Amino acid sequence: MSVDTCPTVAILTLGCKLNQADSQALARELLSHGCRIIQRPAPADAYVINTCSVTHVADRKSRHLVRLARRLSPNATVVLAGCYAESGGADLAERIGADMVMSNGDKASLAQELLRRLGNGNGCRAPLPSTDPSAEARTRAFVKIQEGCNEVCSFCIVPRTRGRERSVPVERVVTEALARQAEGVQEVVLTGTQLGNYGCDLGVFDGPTPLLASLLAQTTVPRLRLSSLQAQDVNESLLRLWDDRRLCRHFHLPLQSGSDRVLTAMRRRYSARQHLEAASFVRERVPDVAITTDVMVGFPGETENDFQDTYRLCQEAGFAAIHVFPYSRRPGTAAALMPEQVPPAVKRHRLERMLALARASADAFRARFQGRTMTVLWEEARRRRGARTLWQGLTDNYLRVYTDAENPAADPPRQDLTNLLLPARLGRAAADGLWGELLD
Repeated sequence: MSVDTCPTVAILTLGCKLNQADSQALARELLSHGCRIIQRPAPADAYVINTCSVTHVADRKSRHLVRLARRLSPNATVVLAGCYAESGGADLAERIGADMVMSNGDKASLAQELLRRLGNGNGCRAPLPSTDPSAEARTRAFVKIQEGCNEVCSFCIVPRTRGRERSVPVERVVTEALARQAEGVQEVVLTGTQLGNYGCDLGVFDGPTPLLASLLAQTTVPRLRLSSLQAQDVNESLLRLWDDRRLCRHFHLPLQSGSDRVLTAMRRRYSARQHLEAASFVRERVPDVAITTDVMVGFPGETENDFQDTYRLCQEAGFAAIHVFPYSRRPGTAAALMPEQVPPAVKRHRLERMLALARASADAFRARFQGRTMTVLWEEARRRRGARTLWQGLTDNYLRVYTDAENPAADPPRQDLTNLLLPARLGRAAADGLWGELLD
């Protein structure tokens, strides 16, 4: 490829916020070499599929994206990266039709290897902007502060795909946050595999508290969001930092099960009661906080009583959102060898019941804020099928808000809201959020 030719690279991301952080870092490096970046399935010169492997469904989605890339651009370079690249076996590229498989440990060299394959190692004469509207004005930056996991949860493949825990030193995190701040990003999301253990490998055992304090002191990013913690990570010194309203009022505390018997079999380090107490403590210290969680149904040996324990705990906790998923047997994990695997029909039935509760719980949380005025970080405008174009954005406590982008009554006419923090009066329910009326 000549120096004058600027290749188009599609970066397709599955899974966790850690993958999103990796994809954003890759996009920035490729953009600096003049590549056009898109983040949707479309014709391209190369595809990077940043995969997840937490369930067999995630593996299937990864294979589907490889096939889709081949149909869209038969001669393109297709790269498989991420956790499925680690779990899929040595012959994965040949089996699924990828040109290259890059492990998580090799991601740092992915951009240069891809540019070499594209014959574009020197880049274009002048760097070009992304051609994807969702990437042109990035409102939210994902910053990796930690990777890997030393836990031994019996169902989880992540320690195998991400390796041992490794923390990014505070000064490097601050430097990256300042770089994103200089680009105009309004929110930095701190991501990792096991954020509560941040710093242990560096000889610091206060979790993410010192890092958050440094970011609050040394940056002026309007919003800082912590992506996930476990119940045992919540403590007074950490929550005291939320007196600074730049920290988003959103805590993701994975539950997995409300049965102590199942939690023990899962090798989780908290009890059902400890999880409830942690959530209650957060609510006491952080008003209007959104607490979200993950729940697994159908873990080996889970009885109807165990499921009912989980259901009742979720009812009592009143989560703002519950990510519900069925147990997926992962080779190489202890749970894959456990007896009493739950029949698929039973898992489906429990999944449907828990999903119904998740919808009701989310609706109840959103209803609490109807009529309130809250600041929204507006992200982008999207035209819904058969409907008008809507702006969408998030409050700091994770409420999705929509407003009409084509409101003829707006005076002055509606401007571009992308990456603006503006107040809105929250109104009636939307499918997954609330409608908002922009205020002057």
